[in-house]
Amino acid sequence: MSVSGKRIVVGVSGGIAAYKAVDLIRHLVDAGAHVIPVMTEDAHRFIGEVTLSALASEPVHKSLWNDESPIPHTRMGQTADLIVVAPATARVISAYVAGSSGDLLTATLIATRAPVVVCPAMHTEMWEHPAVQHNITVLRSRGVTIVDPEDGRLAGGDIGRGRLAATSKIIEAIETTLANSASHSLRDMEGMHVVVTAGGTREPIDAVRVIANRSSGKQGYAVAAVAAARGAKVTLVTTVDREAPVGVSIVCAETAQNMHDSVLQLLPEADVLVMAAAVADFRPKVVSQSKMKKSNGVPEIELEPTPDILGAVAEVRVPRQVIVGFAAETDDVLANAREKVAKKSLDFIVANDVSAPDVGFSHDTNAVTMVFPQGKETVVPLSDKHTIASAILDSVVQIYREKQ
Repeated sequence: MSVSGKRIVVGVSGGIAAYKAVDLIRHLVDAGAHVIPVMTEDAHRFIGEVTLSALASEPVHKSLWNDESPIPHTRMGQTADLIVVAPATARVISAYVAGSSGDLLTATLIATRAPVVVCPAMHTEMWEHPAVQHNITVLRSRGVTIVDPEDGRLAGGDIGRGRLAATSKIIEAIETTLANSASHSLRDMEGMHVVVTAGGTREPIDAVRVIANRSSGKQGYAVAAVAAARGAKVTLVTTVDREAPVGVSIVCAETAQNMHDSVLQLLPEADVLVMAAAVADFRPKVVSQSKMKKSNGVPEIELEPTPDILGAVAEVRVPRQVIVGFAAETDDVLANAREKVAKKSLDFIVANDVSAPDVGFSHDTNAVTMVFPQGKETVVPLSDKHTIASAILDSVVQIYREKQ
């Protein structure tokens, strides 16, 4: 979901990573959000409020007692569409868990029913301390989205886990959390294990060349991110080198055979399988172990079918599981999807016309039709891929509950 038109409170606490809030605020404002900055007293030791006031949609709020509003925490908490704390120090996290409202930021966190995204940043020793990890677990259990810190250079020059997550990852978490809260109660997929596949497989021809396709993996990653935000345990089997969505476990694959083996290994423990990957239909029957030379002439490459992953799934699945396929087509889109949904024994298939403008491979948007075996069809018009993912998971949740 886009942040355009959303009221987003950006809380900045007193850590060296406070300067990175500048980049976050700038990106949110450029994307059309109304950004309300809130700084703790210690944050002022690292960055000046004039900088944030100049970039945000309104001046910095910093105190319960000298704000234009007599009750600023209540006003901001009630009117916010989302609150993000970046960076979140160990002190702020602890106060939020305990319900201690010692400053404007923690008071606003306690006074809101809007979704909250917390982005911790601190030294490795602090991040790994049992008290901090306990507090993070408590916040997750309350539905707070945690954007885990990354490995990298920390203040003082040492290397370790604790660096504030990249701005792009924080924005992804914000978009996913907004998409989740737009039409769902939080955590409606808790207790479910969702396996998602993403990306295009690569079938080797020789030591350096492959048969591939244009899939970027963006739609599969969006499904994984939204499922995790809605409380599911998510395992993403992927062929692409993209940063993992918040709270998602990654299994790497390259070929159709790799993906086949990983999916079948994960399936017994899965409640839902969403096959969003673009799996190759054919592969070279013989793979050259060395690079083929142009000087040797045009090679004759004999192809053979790749493993039918959904066909194999149909043979071993249990009735309680929800299986979703994808059909990226250029011609007779719905006719092909209707045939596949029956042939593959799917609960439904997500069909899209990848020849249409702004749809499918590599785009940030998509337009799909969900085709069900009973003849029902649901159209989701051109939208960002997180919105598409939310629509897909709406149907998944409904079918899953009917099966239990």
